[in-house]
Amino acid sequence: MKRIILFLLTNIAVMIVLSVSARILGVDRFLTNNGLNLSMLLAFAALIGFGGSFISLFMSKTMAKWSTGAQVIEHPSSYDEAWLVDTVKRLSQKAGLTMPEVAIYEGAPNAFATGPSKSNSLVAVSTGLLETMNRREIEAVIAHEVSHIANGDMVTLTLVQGVVNTFVIFLSRVLAYAIDSFLKKDDEEESSTPGIGYMISSIVLEILFGILASIVVMYFSRKREYRADLGAAQLMGDRYPMIEALHKLGSITAGELPKEMAASGISGSGMIALFSSHPPIESRIETLKSLP
Repeated sequence: MKRIILFLLTNIAVMIVLSVSARILGVDRFLTNNGLNLSMLLAFAALIGFGGSFISLFMSKTMAKWSTGAQVIEHPSSYDEAWLVDTVKRLSQKAGLTMPEVAIYEGAPNAFATGPSKSNSLVAVSTGLLETMNRREIEAVIAHEVSHIANGDMVTLTLVQGVVNTFVIFLSRVLAYAIDSFLKKDDEEESSTPGIGYMISSIVLEILFGILASIVVMYFSRKREYRADLGAAQLMGDRYPMIEALHKLGSITAGELPKEMAASGISGSGMIALFSSHPPIESRIETLKSLP
């Protein structure tokens, strides 16, 4: 789960930086000085929205390593490390992928995959996962993460995030301009120049709409977890290793990944279902059991 939270938070941070930079450089003032130019605003929103998403995507591997302390296995120093690398290699070849980087990080049971493309990716597992699960279950978890890469899930999520970002920025500024115009309706001299009402309203609305937009992003995140579970079953040639791994995760406390990375993990949860990056484990198990 933490992989996605990391991506989302990094994306939001980048988008805010780009948005603030645009204000400092006077782009907002240019768009509103002579009335709101909707076509130019939409282009501006798309540039900031997709820009933040793609910058986050390109930073995903670096941020993942930094936030989890994951150590890439360059040369296996133990039998377990050698088995882990060989397992990722075998499953990646079966999925038709370039060999991802393989890493281990200290923490409670969890795993994640991330990276900007299918040919530039990372699979990481926690020490807790290696200590808690047997080889069959660990392999299923790895197959799940490899399936995320094969499905292009990070790119898909980036595009979804870019679209919602675009509408967040566009709608927040349209409504902020309307609010500002209402507040200045008696000030004819300044009516064409955005005031403090516009600045404050656009920031507040951007945050509010960003929270609402995360519901859409999390919906797509939950859907991709089902697909990755199915992909794991196909790579393993058997659904039961994945079912066993999910049962094990349901009986223990899964490790919390950094918030920016939450959506990328094998397991995750949310206080409110609409904002959860992962479906309930029970639902995932039932879906796998229902496979023909």
